[in-house]
Amino acid sequence: MHIENEIKYDFSDVLIKPKRSYYTSRKEVDLERKFSFKWSSLVWKGIPVAASNMDTVGTIGAAKVLSRHNTLTCLHKFHSVEELREIPTGIRKNVAITIGIAEGLNILYELGDHLKQFKFICIDVANGYTEQFSDFIKQVRDEFEEKIIIAGNVCTPEMTEQLILSGADIVKVGIGGGSACITRNVAGVGIPQLSAVIDCSDAAHGIGGMVMSDGGCTCSGDISKAFGANADFVMLGGLLAGHDENSEKITVDEETGEKSVKFYGMASSTALEKYYSDNMKIDYKASEGKLVNITYKGSLEDTLLDLLGGVRSTCTYIGAKKIKDISKCTTFVCVNNQLNNYFN
Repeated sequence: MHIENEIKYDFSDVLIKPKRSYYTSRKEVDLERKFSFKWSSLVWKGIPVAASNMDTVGTIGAAKVLSRHNTLTCLHKFHSVEELREIPTGIRKNVAITIGIAEGLNILYELGDHLKQFKFICIDVANGYTEQFSDFIKQVRDEFEEKIIIAGNVCTPEMTEQLILSGADIVKVGIGGGSACITRNVAGVGIPQLSAVIDCSDAAHGIGGMVMSDGGCTCSGDISKAFGANADFVMLGGLLAGHDENSEKITVDEETGEKSVKFYGMASSTALEKYYSDNMKIDYKASEGKLVNITYKGSLEDTLLDLLGGVRSTCTYIGAKKIKDISKCTTFVCVNNQLNNYFN
């Protein structure tokens, strides 16, 4: 047993200190960034915000909207090969095909020539700390050496390095911080997201890799804090859920008329029963996600533009003209309270 006494911070524990800025308008801020990668020879240019590979977030419908603004969508891994083949050619460069260890490489093989137009492969597991996961990343890298590989999730620098050395270009960082995740309650495992991103990005950048902050964002300000903590990409789940493009069913309350949709974690009992009940025993498996009803939000594009507008606003407050400069211009201030909640 060992106790680390250093305090670890979440997004809610800090604010970004404003600094003298020469930029007067959000229009002056460039949110696109050009990326080269450690292992892949491909180049990608876009806004490094990604929709999470959850079936209530990372849908093909969502990808069509997000790609119009040159942002990334990590599709959930339960799309059929037929559905993936029908994805319009023009948006494939902004779409990651998600696979898990259990599904193996079959879906990539079955895509055949269609896979050539997809730049990203996302290898997603709940627990990225197993030797099996590292070995699987090596296998994917060996067989699809030209692809940009995203892999996770982990939350410590040592394992971030391990996944990069195994062949990942981008490591997803975050355990237990998602709005529909209860891993920290069930397993008692995790690290507050801000500190996790700071530590893991430092480790990744030291060996030529990158990180994608996954989880913990409750507002656009948190996205900016993730970039300020040196994240290369920021993945969003709950913030991009509940829209026309990724909601299976919209429920209307008969008394109030309010509309809501279901949102759940991919390790929740809802997801386990939906996708795995026929081919595996789940009685030994504790649910690490929850099912919630969230307010229906309408068009995904409106929400996306609001979130990106918030990041642009951050840049004008701290003197960052490019999204790449946010971390260089960020000084975090530890706080006891962020908001005036008088009207909450």
